[in-house]
Amino acid sequence: MKELTIFITQSLLGWLAIQMCLAMVFLFYLRSSKSPNLSADEQLPKTAVILCLRGADPYLSNCVEALLNQDYPEYDLKVIIDSQEDPAWLVNETIKAQGATNVEISPLRVIRHNCSLKCSSLLQAVSELDDSYKAIALVDADTIVHPHWLRQLVSPLAHPQVGATTGNRWFVPTGKYWGSLVRYIGNVSTVVQMYLFRVPWGGTLAIKTDVLRQTGLLDKWGEALGEDFMMHNILKEHGLRVQFVPSLIMLNREECDLLGFIESLKRLLFYCRLYHPSWLAIIGDAVSSILFPCVAIVLFVLSLLDTQWDLAFLLLTTYCIYTVGLLLITLILELGVSQVIRAHGQPTTKLSMDIVRKMFLAIPLTQLVYGLALVASLGMSTVKWRGIIYRVENPWNIRLLEYHPYDTLDQPIDGQISL
Repeated sequence: MKELTIFITQSLLGWLAIQMCLAMVFLFYLRSSKSPNLSADEQLPKTAVILCLRGADPYLSNCVEALLNQDYPEYDLKVIIDSQEDPAWLVNETIKAQGATNVEISPLRVIRHNCSLKCSSLLQAVSELDDSYKAIALVDADTIVHPHWLRQLVSPLAHPQVGATTGNRWFVPTGKYWGSLVRYIGNVSTVVQMYLFRVPWGGTLAIKTDVLRQTGLLDKWGEALGEDFMMHNILKEHGLRVQFVPSLIMLNREECDLLGFIESLKRLLFYCRLYHPSWLAIIGDAVSSILFPCVAIVLFVLSLLDTQWDLAFLLLTTYCIYTVGLLLITLILELGVSQVIRAHGQPTTKLSMDIVRKMFLAIPLTQLVYGLALVASLGMSTVKWRGIIYRVENPWNIRLLEYHPYDTLDQPIDGQISL
């Protein structure tokens, strides 16, 4: 057992060093990236902002209000709502209060059974655009954008090799549920990974309409479970790239209970397995981040039972160093991202000692939750999202098993919990 103990402790410390280096690369990019070169009004293309809705997300009204107050010369907000009975129609109140005239709300008219409902909505919205629209921007209902969001998102598309632009989301660690904290810890790693692999996020994403059609992306949407992860490889095949815009890291203040988060995490990992451009790298990261710490804990217990105090002390010390190291990485990235969020004019998270203590305790919990979710996702063949079940044979063979409108009774009792 001594040889295995030495291997695990060395592996833990080595993986911690790698994670620190990757986090520093991301942080350096955040700090060194200047504000994007924003195009003048006359250079910005007419853009359609597409918002697809099923259910009333906690901050939906705030999302729509922010989208209607963009520093952008010519854009229209296209809202596709899942059904006439959907509670998301409350957006009408926000639109009337804003006196907006650049909004079009439509119900989803054609429910495709060979792709997700969101892809169905996107295809409907794009099919109704005329040739005057030169770009589209996708946004999720849990994204509250800042006034320069659309200008910063679309401006980099002027570069001929940039096919799409994207941001990412950042959660707050101050929620009252452990699920919110676990989601925050896990997302810290996810944001770094998505930057390194140039994986776009559909909650803040723009693409030129001619690229959308020339690359055949619309056809892919018509048979896929999601719209964003696949874009990296498709654009790469056409000599184009996805550009991450640091100023478009969006703060998400929604809550999440632990059981609800596990279900959403299983869905996300399954989605990654289908479309992530570097799925094997995700597996490697999971093995290093989950398996090694768990094996270290098991060996620690066995060492205690076998009264091998020297091995037990080595394992405990290494595991504590590893956990403290992850906590430091998280805190450093939190400080770096908070500067970006503060530039948006949004309040940043105040980290008290109590929150830091909970973050420390949440790190082992996150490893356990992610490990269980990863194993469960490997055997998945069906996906449930907001009451709808899909059967998935392969990435391009999706079947919607049964459709029903989203009901108000399906909304969580706590109005701050993510749907």
